[in-house]
This record gives sequence, structure tokens and C-alpha cells, in this order.
Amino acid sequence: MSPHRSTGDVLAELSRRRATDAPTHGGHVLSYVYDSGLAELDELAGHAAALVQPVNGLDPTVFGSVATMERDLITFSRNAFHDPEAVGSVTSGGTESCILAVKAARDRAALPPGRGAIVLPSTAHAAFDKAARLLGVRAIRVPVDPVTTQVSASSMAAAIDDEVFLLIASAPNYPTGAIDPIAALGALALERGLPLHVDACLGGFALAWWPEPLPAWDFRVPGVTSISADLHKYGYAPKGASVILHADRDRHRAGFFATTDWPGYPIVNPTLLGSRSAAGLAAAWAITEYLGPDGYADLVGKVADSEARLRAAVSRIDGLRVIGAPAGPVFAVVADQSAAAPIDPHRWAEAVAAQGFTLQAQPRYTQSDGTVLPASTHFTVTPVTAAVIDQLIEALRTGAEAARGLPPAAAPEALAALAGAFADGSVTVDDVLGLPSEAVEQALSGAGIDPHTDPSGAAAALDLPSIIAAIETLPRPVTARMLTEFLAAYANP
Repeated sequence: MSPHRSTGDVLAELSRRRATDAPTHGGHVLSYVYDSGLAELDELAGHAAALVQPVNGLDPTVFGSVATMERDLITFSRNAFHDPEAVGSVTSGGTESCILAVKAARDRAALPPGRGAIVLPSTAHAAFDKAARLLGVRAIRVPVDPVTTQVSASSMAAAIDDEVFLLIASAPNYPTGAIDPIAALGALALERGLPLHVDACLGGFALAWWPEPLPAWDFRVPGVTSISADLHKYGYAPKGASVILHADRDRHRAGFFATTDWPGYPIVNPTLLGSRSAAGLAAAWAITEYLGPDGYADLVGKVADSEARLRAAVSRIDGLRVIGAPAGPVFAVVADQSAAAPIDPHRWAEAVAAQGFTLQAQPRYTQSDGTVLPASTHFTVTPVTAAVIDQLIEALRTGAEAARGLPPAAAPEALAALAGAFADGSVTVDDVLGLPSEAVEQALSGAGIDPHTDPSGAAAALDLPSIIAAIETLPRPVTARMLTEFLAAYANP
């Protein structure tokens, strides 16, 4: 065989392309990546993944290593979340775990097709909206307290109707890092005879060893029937590995898909995938075996210390404040409207990026009761943050002074004009949603948002504060349609 390109040439090209990515190590990106700061974990994960590279997780009776590693990870997870009898599955990520939690509850409820609903706080992860859409059920989002950003059990109770088959809570939520009142929600679940799923995908493996007292949130709370938690976040495994745990066997089995009603081999899928890589499973297994509970406790201690220092640093910046009551490894910062000169959090994030640290902008959100969760900037704190904490705090201060007095970003002129058309009724949401792909792409290009920008230059080309401003200005279904078009065109030739 004559190769099209040499292995060295191919790997050199991949290295060149990787050089255009945001840095995944070193603590300069405070979202998406979960850097333990331990180089040996990356090396161990790489070796473990290589050992199972040809393995197909579809059938653990053929590839027995898959079953043994999954058993160990379920044992590790159920001990971390305080139910030695819990059962579950290892999945490809949090979204899959959340979908399976909804599927298992729906199938156990045995509702007629097209019926059923889940009740969840407005701050719960959008993966549950995806689950509802895929499974044909309603997602009833309940407003949270704008001050604490926690949902109340009474608000959740008021949203329950005859079709509700599952309650959902977060520990913690992604937007603000608050833990919902799991004990009160567990009592509500027991009172109404409903299951309660706790989504701990983001921080579950940090909360399990958090050094400060936390409100009860895991299987120790009566009424909690399932928990999702990501091993590829604060479990420090590579993408993608997560777990979905159930307090009872029958609910776990309801998440499976199984059939013998076709001419081929018997199919039994515990997750949404059929054939699946064992790389994430093996890497997660190797890292949990290496660290053990004490290793995780040490890493979480670093996270907790850095998180406290960062929140204290924000509290000393006039014009900014931490929103809500975060408890764990993430938090969000908003403009302090009580200050003489509030600082726009997105302008601040932009100024901090100029100092070498990437923070994540989150748009303003109007809840169903009309209350507003303000625009914010999100922080995900990891163990490696400790290595750059002084530099980061200085960047936060410097960025605040650079952003002070700047007005919030405005939506691109063309999209602002579109917002006006929605306001005067000359354009409707259905008008935009019915447009063909080419027309939506033209609208984006006309607004200065070119989806065909070379990825190596995209970070500089995209005005993220203006895009967030457009999301805040336009109807959310319209911006979802536009972002779909952008990403689809961006990743296609």
C-alpha cells in the first residue's frame, strides 16, 4: 500500500490545527475544560484509551473488560454518592445521562404516546429540553428566585399536573452554581409519588469531597431516585464519560433498549449508543483507580480554595458581584446595580480575555413569571486554577478598570433592525423559522457574522458580546435557528 500522506505529515498537520485551539491546560480557560494540573493523569488516560482502542462496548459479554471497568466505576460512583446499592450505566456524557434519566422515568410511568411532562427549574441544564423534545414529552420550567437562583419546592409543586412523571433538580446548576433545595424537593417527590432526578453532571464529583458543609443533595436524601454525574468533568477523565445511577433496579432497566425482534443478533443497549468506544470508559476507570477517594479530596481542596479566593476578589471590585448562592466549584458574576458605576459583565469578560484568561458570557434570561436573571459571566474553577490564581485575580482587576464605564454591547445593526421588525409585528417567529438555510446564512453574513470564517481565525473574527446581545434582543427560537445555521455552515466545506 502506498500511503496518501506519511504518518509524520498527518500528525504534523493535526498538531498545526490543534495549535489554533483554546488552551486546554494551564488554567486560562474557565469553562469547557477540567484540568487537574497533574500531567500523569493525561498520560495514564492516553495509555488506557490506547489499550482498548479496538474494543466495541456494544457487547460486554464478548469484551469482558468493558463490564469489569463499568462495574468498578459504578461502585466508585455509588460510594461517592452514598448508596451502596445503587445501579447504573456509564455513558458518553452528561447529555446522554440526562436523556436516559428522563427515558427511564417515562417508561416506568407507562404513559400513552405523546403524553407526559417533566418539571424542572429554569436553571436546569438544556439537556433536559433536548430529552423532552426527543422523547415527545413536555418540559415545564419553573422560575427560580432571582436572588438565590434556587427553585422552591412550592413553585415546583404548583407546576405538577396529571402528566408529570419526573421532577428534576441541579447540584449545582451550571448558570450560577447554586444547589437546589434537594431535601425539600425529595419530600415533595415522596408526597406526590414521583421520582426525583438530581443532575450532578457538572459538579457531582467535586461536591462529593467538598471540604465545607453542604446541604444534603445525593442519595442520602429520601426521595432522590437517580443521579447523573460526569466523570469527564470533576472526575478529570477525557471526554466522554459520565454515569447515570438509579436507586432501584427496575428504574435502571427501564432506560435500556432491547430487542430480539429482527433477523440479526440480539440487541441490548443500556445507553443511547449501539457500538461505542471504550476509550472514555477505560480512561475514567484508570484515573479513578489511580486517584482513589483521597486523591479526589486533595484535588477538590484546591478547587475550593481557589473558588473562595476568586469570589473574594470579585467582591472587592466595585461594580461587580457574585449572583445567587453558589455552593461548589462554579459561580457567575453580574453587574452590581447598587454600585455607582455598574460594570457590564460581558465587557469585563472581554477585557479579561485581553489579559489572557477566557471567561464564558451568559445572556440575560427572562423567566416565565417575568422575573429576570441578569446577564452574567461564568467561572468554572479547576485544580490547576491554583497555579495561576494570582495572575488571574490581577487580570480580573485590570479587566474591571478597562471595562468600567463601557456600555453593554449592542446587537449587530442588521439583527437590531430585525428585532424592531419583531416588535412592530412586521416579522414573526414563524416567518424566520420557515426560511431556507441559504436565507438564514445570508442574514448572518449581512450582520457581519460569517459562518465560513476559517476556524483558526474565528476567535478574533466573532464579536461574542454582540452575539450575546443579539440573543438577548431577538426571540430565543430565532437565535437558536441562527446559531444552528452558523455552526452547521462553520463545520461544513
